[in-house]
Amino acid sequence: MRDAPVRPRILVIKLGALGDFVQAMGPAAAIRAHHKEAEITLLTSAPFGEIAQMSPYFDHVWIDERPRGLALAAWLRLRRRLREGHFDRVYDLQTSSRSSGYFHLMAPHLFDRGPRPEWSGIARGASHPHANPRRDLMHTLDRQADQLAVAGIAPVPPPDVAWAAAEIKHFNLPRDFMLLVPGGAAHRLDKRWPVERYAQLAMLIAQHGVTPVVIGGRDEAEATRAVSRGVPLARDLAGQTNLAEIVGLGAAARYAVGNDTGPMHLIVAAGCAATVLYSAASDPALTQPRGGKVTVLRRDDLATLGVDEVAATLSFG
Repeated sequence: MRDAPVRPRILVIKLGALGDFVQAMGPAAAIRAHHKEAEITLLTSAPFGEIAQMSPYFDHVWIDERPRGLALAAWLRLRRRLREGHFDRVYDLQTSSRSSGYFHLMAPHLFDRGPRPEWSGIARGASHPHANPRRDLMHTLDRQADQLAVAGIAPVPPPDVAWAAAEIKHFNLPRDFMLLVPGGAAHRLDKRWPVERYAQLAMLIAQHGVTPVVIGGRDEAEATRAVSRGVPLARDLAGQTNLAEIVGLGAAARYAVGNDTGPMHLIVAAGCAATVLYSAASDPALTQPRGGKVTVLRRDDLATLGVDEVAATLSFG
């Protein structure tokens, strides 16, 4: 009796923030299509473990402990796990100093002489280095596609998270609603459009008979309340949605308006038409959600962006 053929083993590294994770789903799909028979493992951060488990691209999902400094035991555990994975190739989609350090962490030593896997990334010594001198000036999607092309993978589709859409019936929403995402990283308040403008926009949406649905994390509840407080038709779902439910909401919503923040990437990747607001704190040319139904409005200071300008991008047909 013949032994079953050994499946190639592939590791994909994507840690990062939510928006970065979403934008890596196109490359993940391309890697899966290229390595149809492979056993593919994702190494990611804890907040993305649950949604990653839902994806059709990975056979296994590992959560990175993210060892720090002199935490020698944690570093050794991570090295052992990576080495014992016996990976044939690693696609480092994080391409940070940390993830590049994992390339060196996987090096063989005196008592462990097994080969180091092929490596797609920016680590010195990588077998498939992404050495494009303009990589830091490229949009994330273009940069990742260029990186994978070096490793022999093309084409790379846009991110699609339809596989993650959760049921949203329990929110008891009307059929016609728009999403508002007024929050964002607590340490990046300069990326937020003023909540009073969102409140005015919510009122305008309600006047057209459409329900404004405001979403955010528990730590953004103050902002979401400020938006919905004076709009009886509005629904405030702060702290009530997981990532899969945000995808479900994005798939069902008529439209979405939000700041440059991770949930907007999920919503757009779910197929929702959207307007995304950018300040000078970030560059849409490098990071914006892409899609045929995405409008980007940018002002150096978002306080100078008027409600009428945002409202003009909405669809009330």
